[in-house]
Amino acid sequence: EHPGGSPMNVAYGLGRLGVATTFRSVIGRDARGDRIRRHLAEAGVALDPASVADAATSTALAAIRPDGQAEYTFDIAWNPGAIAAPPGVALAHTGSIATVLSPGAADVRRLFGAIADTALLSFDPNVRPAVAGDREAAIDAVAAIAARAHIVKMSDEDAAWLHPDLALEDVLDRYLGAGAGLVAVTRGADGCLVASPRARLALPSIPVDVVDTIGAGDAFMSGLLSGVLDRDLIGAVRERRLEAEPLRAVADQALASARVTVSRAGANPPTRTELRAALAAR
Repeated sequence: EHPGGSPMNVAYGLGRLGVATTFRSVIGRDARGDRIRRHLAEAGVALDPASVADAATSTALAAIRPDGQAEYTFDIAWNPGAIAAPPGVALAHTGSIATVLSPGAADVRRLFGAIADTALLSFDPNVRPAVAGDREAAIDAVAAIAARAHIVKMSDEDAAWLHPDLALEDVLDRYLGAGAGLVAVTRGADGCLVASPRARLALPSIPVDVVDTIGAGDAFMSGLLSGVLDRDLIGAVRERRLEAEPLRAVADQALASARVTVSRAGANPPTRTELRAALAAR
């Protein structure tokens, strides 16, 4: 068993990269909850005390196929109640089950509405059809969060499930048109597409021996967000004026982060030192 879950993996990845990060979720006062608390602490991530509840910690069973891809079975409840952002928060990220599973999805939308004018908002749909429920309702939920987000990242598999009639270039256009200042679509071994209103790039990945893909998209996300923060690009993304050179730099950092993660088991993103080495190799 490994502590995991998409937004937590992103928080853990940011913490490992030295970004001051607070995580808000719902975990139980049980052995699995204790493991999550220790896991976050190892990366220097603060757990919001409101996350601890009198309920069993949710689980996901991952079955790994011969190609390293994972298939999931979930036992999850999501009822966080009101979510308050820490004072002075510069960036808030959410995604996956948290944005489609009721009743908590509505709490996440309210949080994004409350801080939209003061924080950079990031979103990864990370679609899980097994818990998404009604497909059209899930698509509407994704659209509601994406309409507020300044950064939208998804995999090509997410894009195919959400928008089966659109080419990936059109998916980029759709989310830029909804107001995002940075959109990324990951393509596994084929790298990624990244776009802002001022630039668009297709970047290759560097070949690597894949152990498994668990947490790869989340490591891409934490690498991308840390790249934005490292280069003081919050204003450029919010104001939709990100140029090609910084766009390439943050995407390279995201790809390097994912490359480290797929080279070892579980959602195990890089430290700052490991990320620098991976960037040097790229």
